[in-house]
Amino acid sequence: MRLWSLHPRYLDAQGLVALWREALLAKAVLRGETRGYLHHPQLERFKAHPHPRTAMNSYLATIYDEAMQRGYSFNRSKVGPVRKVLPIPVTSGQLAYEWQHLQRKLAVRSPHVLSRWDEVALPGCHPLFRRRSGPMASWERASDGA
Repeated sequence: MRLWSLHPRYLDAQGLVALWREALLAKAVLRGETRGYLHHPQLERFKAHPHPRTAMNSYLATIYDEAMQRGYSFNRSKVGPVRKVLPIPVTSGQLAYEWQHLQRKLAVRSPHVLSRWDEVALPGCHPLFRRRSGPMASWERASDGA
């Protein structure tokens, strides 16, 4: 499961669809509707939020909006009610790790999408998150090449 802290605009089609599915799975975990992924490290920041399910709806709403801008047909009813929520902090180190990770993925499967972002040194984060200084998140499981 990869719940990107980066804004979904940077994802290719495959990545955006995968993020939608994984966020829906995460929502099911937070609602107690599945036995799998209960202790997935990327869910820690949502579980720590004062309103985890509302935060996940907000996360999903941005993914949905990005999909609509691209002309995709995601099901809005799966998002749930969206309310204003406290942002979740994300460190600059985490964003840098995710940016490098995404660039490696795009280089292999969507070089044309990667080339759109050549000039981006400091990518934007998902609107649910607020950037702050710091290292990669403690819950992150860095892959080789990090």
